[in-house]
Amino acid sequence: MIKKKIFLTALVASIAFHLSADEGMWMLQLLKQQKYPEMRALGLKLTDYDIYNPDGSSIKDAVVQFGNGCTGEVISSQGLVLTNHHCGYGSIQNHSSLKNNYLEEGFWAMSREQELPNPGLTVTFIERIDDVTDFVKQCLERDSAKDSLGVFYLSPSYLKGVARERVGEVVLKNLQGIDFEIKPFYNGNRYYMFTKKIYPDVRLVGAPPSSIGKFGADTDNWMWPRHTGDFSVFRIYADKDGNPAPYSPSNVPLKPKRWLTISSRGIQENDFAMIIGFPGTTYQYFTSWEVQERRDIDNAVRINIRNIRQKAMLEEMLKDPAVKIQYSSKYAGSTNGYKSAIGANWAIDKHNFVDVKLRKQLQLQQWARNNNRGEYVSAIDAIRSAVDQRANLRFRERMLSEAILMGIEFSKVRYTHADSLLQALSTKDKAAIEKYTDALQSDYRLFANKDYNPQVDQKVSTALLSEYVRLVPRNEQPSIFDELYSRFDGDVGALVQAIFSTSIFGSEQNLQRFLASKRKDKLLKSDLMFRFAQSVNSEYDRLQMQLNALKRPYDEARKKYVEGILEMDGELNHFPDANLTLRLTYGKVKGYRPRDAVFYGYQTTMDGIMEKEDSTNWEFVVPEKLKYLYQNSDFGIYAMPNGKMPVAFIADTHTTGGNSGSPVMNGNGELVGINFDRNWEGVGGDIQYLPDFQRSIIVDIRYVLFVIEHYAGAKHLIEEMDIDKIPEI
Repeated sequence: MIKKKIFLTALVASIAFHLSADEGMWMLQLLKQQKYPEMRALGLKLTDYDIYNPDGSSIKDAVVQFGNGCTGEVISSQGLVLTNHHCGYGSIQNHSSLKNNYLEEGFWAMSREQELPNPGLTVTFIERIDDVTDFVKQCLERDSAKDSLGVFYLSPSYLKGVARERVGEVVLKNLQGIDFEIKPFYNGNRYYMFTKKIYPDVRLVGAPPSSIGKFGADTDNWMWPRHTGDFSVFRIYADKDGNPAPYSPSNVPLKPKRWLTISSRGIQENDFAMIIGFPGTTYQYFTSWEVQERRDIDNAVRINIRNIRQKAMLEEMLKDPAVKIQYSSKYAGSTNGYKSAIGANWAIDKHNFVDVKLRKQLQLQQWARNNNRGEYVSAIDAIRSAVDQRANLRFRERMLSEAILMGIEFSKVRYTHADSLLQALSTKDKAAIEKYTDALQSDYRLFANKDYNPQVDQKVSTALLSEYVRLVPRNEQPSIFDELYSRFDGDVGALVQAIFSTSIFGSEQNLQRFLASKRKDKLLKSDLMFRFAQSVNSEYDRLQMQLNALKRPYDEARKKYVEGILEMDGELNHFPDANLTLRLTYGKVKGYRPRDAVFYGYQTTMDGIMEKEDSTNWEFVVPEKLKYLYQNSDFGIYAMPNGKMPVAFIADTHTTGGNSGSPVMNGNGELVGINFDRNWEGVGGDIQYLPDFQRSIIVDIRYVLFVIEHYAGAKHLIEEMDIDKIPEI
């Protein structure tokens, strides 16, 4: 008994120490109660209301959600927005062609008329954040009879209805561009409502060439030291009254409530650093069994399958510049998750995350028994049971998702209009035949768009399907695979070849032959591509149904488990897992020691770019103009006191996906950098924060300004910003 008490005392002490570190993705409206004193002690000069003021302007109003998965910051009174190059990558790619290859050459609008619209891209401001926990719980209790599956408390659609109910339909009708969203926190133990203002007219203003914005590409991704100018520039447009409006030539640049002042004074080691953004997903409340599942199933499948996919894609990209443009964004997205999974598994094993989470479980179990809270012990047991039961289903679902549904492009073809056309042909309904024939042609244009290459898809799908049938037992494969064995004698290459040579969507020629055919019904019934897509999607739906049968008890147990942790430790001592909502993290600018006898400093310079230069490797090509500026030390006011040109720095802030593009601010709230990555040793921070290893990788704002002014010659953009400059001598 004495040994147990000593162990628990030591454990509590270690947890208390851990909470005092610079860990966390904290909610802005709770800073004063939670972390504001610590932030002041580290170097923050602002009041909490300077950061978040629900009734007035604050820094919060200069931070936006860029698209659906990144962050940006407003940096001028004319709606100029900075984000990462990789966040703007899709837009830059969409505007690129062999004639105007903005990915390779960069793009700079030298006037407002040259700024390029981006259909579908939005920028979202958070107007305010309200705690609506009591209201949501009242609605859940009222609607319990309708909730036969017991899922309302986590359902986005249900919570959307609750938000509309709370605000009122009259208010919604009279607010242009305003949306209200309620999200669950702490696994449904608390709810907050976000008032959003969404602008749909966002135009590309500037982007460096990929040799700057993506320098180091896949080799350097997730790595430090880093020498990447990962930024791009956009502008928000509004109607003449400043309201959100769809793209129109008559729209004008937004006059925002707040924009950030930029500091060209730079940073020093141990300076205070603060990041505000929209982190995507974390797993801080995982149990030991969920950590093992993440390592041994989710990450293991992702690493294996994406490695195969990427090798096949890259071979084709390096052969043909047109293919490189088509697949650059797809390839980058794949490698990003691939390398992240490798880093996460390294951290799980290196830092014994399974044991770390097990100790937390044991602590809660002991506390629950001492306080007569047996429901928390039961919750832990239920989580373990659910994870055990779903192991095989989860592996099959991950394999199907990674190897087929996400990896093979033709698995995504729409087949519903083909089914409708077949029905119309059987009934000889001429109007319906014409309607669905047109729809089928539209489906093909959406599928075989400018970013699709059938040769690449054929090569990738052959490689991925070969691995899928090797790892997934035959009796657990989709029904279409019966034909792989009966018609093609298990030859994956022959199956894929048949799909592309015979299917309606296999090529433009195939489509035209189908349209001219008098036996459309026969061709539709036998079409391998449609049948493949239908079969694999049906298999995915079946797996989801089986997994969902285990989901309700699992979700309820997780909610109860997190409730127990909050009750044991106190809610204010914990931050909720990231869920793409506005958060703040803080820390210091500092280097780290990744392993014995190795130390990484906090700042990189252009010296490192030249050291890495390799004209034979597309990842490390340096533009001639950038070399010229370096050789002549033409850095202007952006050079460091020692004459070197800064490129990037790191801080021990707690970030994850979604924080890409987030503003990094000093103690005065001035912009000093743009967050764009994490170091490989810190990727495991999504599960457990690692203060000695975890670093946010940040492009130094001085390098951003230098590229805009000296490399691009876009001085008009510099003049638009509020820059706190070093006095000229």
